[in-house]
Amino acid sequence: MTIRVLVADDQDFVRAGLCMILDAQPGITVVGEAADGRRAIAMARSLRPDVCLLDIRMPDVDGIEATRQLAGPDVVEPLAVVVITTFDLDEYVYGALKAGARGFLLKDAGAEMLAQAVHAAARGDALIAPNITARLLSSFADKRSRPMPPEPVEPLTSREEQVLLAAARGRTNGEIGDELSISLSTVKTHIAALMRKLNARNRVEIVMWAYETRRVDT
Repeated sequence: MTIRVLVADDQDFVRAGLCMILDAQPGITVVGEAADGRRAIAMARSLRPDVCLLDIRMPDVDGIEATRQLAGPDVVEPLAVVVITTFDLDEYVYGALKAGARGFLLKDAGAEMLAQAVHAAARGDALIAPNITARLLSSFADKRSRPMPPEPVEPLTSREEQVLLAAARGRTNGEIGDELSISLSTVKTHIAALMRKLNARNRVEIVMWAYETRRVDT
């Protein structure tokens, strides 16, 4: 099945480059381009792409608000959103993840990582660049002057804690399975259980909860 992607970036040459990279990937096709957030929202609602690739900084409506309108908790039929940015320590990225994005990448991540992020988002998973995730999420979690999120009513099992930590460190499901010597289907079962217990919409929110509760050392 071909994954249909909408690309939004206010810089023409960057947008053209992203489209060219994605169109060259097997199983991915770009179905629309937008130069600002408002246009991106309108096109996404009209085209219903499998994945929206949004720049974090765009005129009129920025990537955070566009993400919230397309993938936020109040959206009846949310779309898969991947945020891209030039700045790996940009607090806006944290805001985009809170708004519902399934992942984020730097614009120089490369064709392979970009394709992986699109495929992950399309199948309901999330890809967050591992070298950015720990530094950014833990940094903002530590700096925010607010109490830690409450523990779930139904406590996590020891195995769920292990899966949670592995996911927070950027491991894929396959890598988690290898690391813990469990099957891929078992990993997916634990991820689903974590989402249910933490009332998380996606894998990204699981990772953020792990950092916000200081479960990950940096």
